[in-house]
Amino acid sequence: MKSIVILISGGGSNMAALVRAAQQEDWASRYGAAIAAVISNRADAAGLRWAQEQGIATQTIAHKDFPDRAQFDSALAQAVASCAGGAEPPLVLLAGFMRILTPGFVQTHAGRLINVHPSLLPAFTGLHTHERAIAAGCRFAGATVHRVTEVLDEGAILEQSVVPVLPDDDAQSLAARVLATEHLIYPRAVRRLLKAGLN
Repeated sequence: MKSIVILISGGGSNMAALVRAAQQEDWASRYGAAIAAVISNRADAAGLRWAQEQGIATQTIAHKDFPDRAQFDSALAQAVASCAGGAEPPLVLLAGFMRILTPGFVQTHAGRLINVHPSLLPAFTGLHTHERAIAAGCRFAGATVHRVTEVLDEGAILEQSVVPVLPDDDAQSLAARVLATEHLIYPRAVRRLLKAGLN
């Protein structure tokens, strides 16, 4: 059974979308894959409770407990590996995980580390994507599911969604519409990876 580990920092709405897709589409039977754990860097992340209610193992590894990113990422990598139970390395899905990962962590999970970003990459990498899209006068915005590399938000694009930027949009209203599409394209991208054997 292929293990999937989801990393979150907050409410985990994309995590929930992934869990629901895995349940409704029976990823275990169809693709031999199961969501093994949800890990957060914040103990107060609301998504942890939701995952526990679904019977999914959860764990908190607080970044504030470590003196630097390298040591935090080392502990995180150990936790991720333990979720696989000694089997092949798990697929690691970033779902609102608000930490920039070190090159070492990225290299350890190369090809199996996926993220969803709230812009049409390569436009608007980093933070404040919706404010920046509106300020730039964009007529369209969207979201991107991509592989994670050592360069922030520059990995190979797996899926994208497009939404119009409306004349009366502010960052909050645009973000809500983009987030709704993230919930569609993230499970779709993972499903395609599982069908292709994670290639």
